[in-house]
Amino acid sequence: MLQSRPATPTVIVKSLQSLLCLGIAVLVAIVGRGAETPAVAAGPAPVGRATAADYAVLGASTVTNTGPTVLTGDLGLSPGTAITGFPPGTVNGATHQTDAAALQAQKDLTTAYDDAAGRTGGATISADLGGQTLSPGIYTGAPSLHLTGTLTLDGQGDENAVFIFRAPASTLITASGSRVVLIGAAQACNVVWQVGSSATMGTGSSFTGNILALESITLTTNAEMDGSALARNGAVTLDSNRISRALCTAAPTTTTTIPGGGTTTGTTPGGGTTTTTLDRRTTASTIPATGTTTTTSPGGGTTTDTNLRPPLASGGAAHSRGELLAGLALTGIGLMMLATRRRKV
Repeated sequence: MLQSRPATPTVIVKSLQSLLCLGIAVLVAIVGRGAETPAVAAGPAPVGRATAADYAVLGASTVTNTGPTVLTGDLGLSPGTAITGFPPGTVNGATHQTDAAALQAQKDLTTAYDDAAGRTGGATISADLGGQTLSPGIYTGAPSLHLTGTLTLDGQGDENAVFIFRAPASTLITASGSRVVLIGAAQACNVVWQVGSSATMGTGSSFTGNILALESITLTTNAEMDGSALARNGAVTLDSNRISRALCTAAPTTTTTIPGGGTTTGTTPGGGTTTTTLDRRTTASTIPATGTTTTTSPGGGTTTDTNLRPPLASGGAAHSRGELLAGLALTGIGLMMLATRRRKV
């Protein structure tokens, strides 16, 4: 059997220097990559609608419908007393006509409207929204908001991305056949349109988001909404429409069952001798003779994990912090061991 020779001081110092260089290389790589990766700007906070979020349609003076309109969500009116056109319209939810629930929803709508109207910053929209792709943020009409064609809202992979559109002193008008499309995990529940007067949805248009109007809201024939039509002081007028209140999708959960406890048996390969030459040193090791090892697994049980959305990427902030700590650790260990060895030498 070959016998290992003690490492010389020179060999040990070289090994410690290699460890130190590795730690420094990791730190340099992390810093360089961080300089190349732009920071992601935080979007605006959501506009909470409280109980008003339960409503597909909420009016103040009247709610009037013509044709086979379908509402998915509650229908409400306060302080007015006239809801007409249901049937032929149908409500897949509760109808609150001049009751305590509708009154509370109007109060919550006022709070949400004031919140959205008071937001500052963001971009000014001076042209038609059609043909644009917008990221999360605050957008203010100058003074009104118009949509002809298709507006795309890109959540950039964040299901909590918030879009706030403001027409503080004017209108929101969409053309016939216009559309608002969501991509990049954006959700209709986080899209708010604050309108300082009235909103009108064009014939056959497909609109996304929650309209908070100071006055009235009109959906012309066959216009559809993925969101809510909420009017503070005026009427909501419908004509053969489909309106579904927007629901945020919660992060999914998965359940995993751990198998019951048990015993596993493994056989170690036969004995023998291996020789390794590293850095001008030769070491020999003997593998023990064939044998058996026994491992007992833990008892069975069930764990529930909540999947974070979006998934944590290998290049994310947490991952970078882990790499940084690893680099610092390697560098620190190398420096301490090298200093200690030099003192001994």
